[in-house]
Amino acid sequence: MLYLIAEQLGFPGILNLIRYLSFRAGGAVATALFLGLIIGPKFIGWLRVRQGKGQPIRTDGPQSHLAKRGTPTMGGLMILTALTVSLLLWMDPRNPYVWACLAVTLGFGAIGFLDDWDKVRKASHAGVSGKVRLLLEFLIAGIAAWLIVRHNGTHLWLPFVAQPVADIGWFYIVFAAFTIVAFGNAVNLTDGLDGLATMPVIIASVAFMVITYLVGNAKFATYLGIPHVPGAGDLALFCGAIAGAGLAFLWFNAPPAAVFMGDTGSLALGGALGTIAVVAHHEIVLGIIGGLFVVEALSVIIQVFFYKRTGKRVFKMAPIHHHFEQLGWSEPTVVIRFWIIALVLALAGLSTLKVR
Repeated sequence: MLYLIAEQLGFPGILNLIRYLSFRAGGAVATALFLGLIIGPKFIGWLRVRQGKGQPIRTDGPQSHLAKRGTPTMGGLMILTALTVSLLLWMDPRNPYVWACLAVTLGFGAIGFLDDWDKVRKASHAGVSGKVRLLLEFLIAGIAAWLIVRHNGTHLWLPFVAQPVADIGWFYIVFAAFTIVAFGNAVNLTDGLDGLATMPVIIASVAFMVITYLVGNAKFATYLGIPHVPGAGDLALFCGAIAGAGLAFLWFNAPPAAVFMGDTGSLALGGALGTIAVVAHHEIVLGIIGGLFVVEALSVIIQVFFYKRTGKRVFKMAPIHHHFEQLGWSEPTVVIRFWIIALVLALAGLSTLKVR
């Protein structure tokens, strides 16, 4: 909105700053952070009144988690509100990539909201059927992938390679949709401890703020040997809004959490990161930067597979953060060490930009 207003006025005086992507990205961070901190207390109070007993706590999980009973969930609504308002304020509304990412974010958020609401209403962990959830997720992701492919092609890029390795045609839509859905659910599985998923999402968002800015700039993209996607630079604003809204939410989600983001937040943020990676043709790099989420998801897949085949467990409990809790690590220890791992993986992912 501000961009169109400034453009119509000819970017006079101080409004000339809005012309610059870096300024608007910084504005998106600040706006989302400020708005999230302002609405947080009232939002949490409203959730407590509406939800009563809050999010159901697993009785078969670590016993220390039983103290969390009564903590309200669906805090992802705070994140999505701050993110969306900030984005609409600073974005160029003519950019199709921003709208595609926002559609996935809000669509996945709506699916997560229905799941959270069902759990709270029934006071159980059942929620919406897994098959229904996946069907809706693939439908949203598939439409977004189709829209993205129409603008930036179907070439597959790999880390450490300075040119596309193959044009996989319309199969790219399937690959892109899988990336979006898989990452959405990976972040969802990681969100099991206070602050565990929030900070790694912020770290990954900052990393992709750098990547999208470079991908959207022809000179930088050519110099680094990475794909150039005209218009992708505007997703730096999206990443900034995620980071700002995430920081505001972390203020309330830090141990001991006053609110959980729930599937409403985790599914939406994971889907957003997956979509951003698809636009930037950095899907594989997302697997490196978001390696923590990948490991969390794999731990669940491995646990279920081996238990069904052998009746034995590979981990004491899955996802893997619960395994370390069962080994005697305190919750803050697990969270902070996983944050460190997320930061190291983000730096490793960013290093692939130059090593080509």
